[in-house]
Amino acid sequence: MKISQKGLYALQAMMMLARRYSQGAIRIRDIAYEEDLPEKFLELILLEMKNARMVESVRGAKGGYALRRPPSEIHLSEIIRLIDGPLAPFGDADQLRSLINKDPAHRALYKVFLDVRDAAAKILENTTLADIVSGPQGGAAKGTKRQRKSKEKEAASILPMVVHGTGSKG
Repeated sequence: MKISQKGLYALQAMMMLARRYSQGAIRIRDIAYEEDLPEKFLELILLEMKNARMVESVRGAKGGYALRRPPSEIHLSEIIRLIDGPLAPFGDADQLRSLINKDPAHRALYKVFLDVRDAAAKILENTTLADIVSGPQGGAAKGTKRQRKSKEKEAASILPMVVHGTGSKG
């Protein structure tokens, strides 16, 4: 399974709408600014989400987009499948099952791919927007956008030292 840039933008926008669910409709401009997303691209994504009945649009001065359902009723799997298609490494679960039955020489390989798909699907189908915005990492952002960017940059500069460090084992 691979999540496209469009899929990532959709997830980020939906998380922002989930964090501000009780505030009603949020303007595209505000979503784009707060999440640092391209506004024109975001419009297309939100229209797709609206057509799928995940969000609703509100016209007028107080207009914008809002989640159509509570964050606890929107699963990550819905968003990913809408934007990026099946959760399987290639094709979909039915195609993998068909390959398992039709290609005995590669049955074990296709079974592994199906297991990967099933594990990912289980996690994504059991994780809601509410789950990821209410946790310690997903809660309302603290500080200004500039302060958040500074913290992200700092964290990014620390990570390579941890991952690529040559500390002794002992």
